Amino acid sequence: MVKLAVGSIGDSFSVVSIKAYLSEFIATLLFVFAGVGSAIAFNKVTSDGALDPAGLVAIAVAHAFALFVGVAVAANISGGHLNPAVTFGLAVGGNISLLTGFFYWIAQLLGSIVACLLLKLVTEAQTIPTHAVGAGLGAVQGIVMEIIITFGLVYTVYATAADPKKGSLGIIAPIAIGFIVGANILAAGPFSGGSMNPARSFGPAVVSGDFSQIWIYWVGPLIGGGLAGLIYGDVFIGSYTSVPSSEEYA
Repeated sequence: MVKLAVGSIGDSFSVVSIKAYLSEFIATLLFVFAGVGSAIAFNKVTSDGALDPAGLVAIAVAHAFALFVGVAVAANISGGHLNPAVTFGLAVGGNISLLTGFFYWIAQLLGSIVACLLLKLVTEAQTIPTHAVGAGLGAVQGIVMEIIITFGLVYTVYATAADPKKGSLGIIAPIAIGFIVGANILAAGPFSGGSMNPARSFGPAVVSGDFSQIWIYWVGPLIGGGLAGLIYGDVFIGSYTSVPSSEEYA
């Protein structure tokens, strides 16, 4: 049973919630700056060469490290979502209200856009790379790939950070979350781009003006994140407990 809760204006505009939105904005900005920046750097040093195995590994590692840090620095304030799909998955499991989650989305999307604008400024107007499915693949294949890898990400978030029985696993949650993102980029990068994160795809699309495939990176991750929230949050965690927006969930 889905545990979606609308929430209240008072909770969503409390001092604690506003601090959480600012935390999400900053952490997402740092993550996207490093992630997109690694792709720009690869294009720069290879003179826009084709992605090779070494480049794929470097970009995956950059995203893994940046997400690890982003989750860690925001965990005590906002829970360190940095991703609308994570926020949605946690909302499905009853860990955040829809209203507060909506403002998380705004903060995350703004953080991504500002990160890409800063990259455009400091790299002398280098092209901002956008996510797109690989050559020869269709939208359906891209969506399915994004569903699978985002499910893995949000399932990991639940298991290591949101589960009340996580115990000492909570200590390594940022590392585990970063690792699954890096591994998924290695697996999915040449096929769907390995986004798992609508915000990560949205900022580059806005700054580059290329929205041709952005819908794929909303549909796939939100379905994958929602399924993970439904399965882990409802089947495994089981009973619903209303959680304040300040609770530490990554």
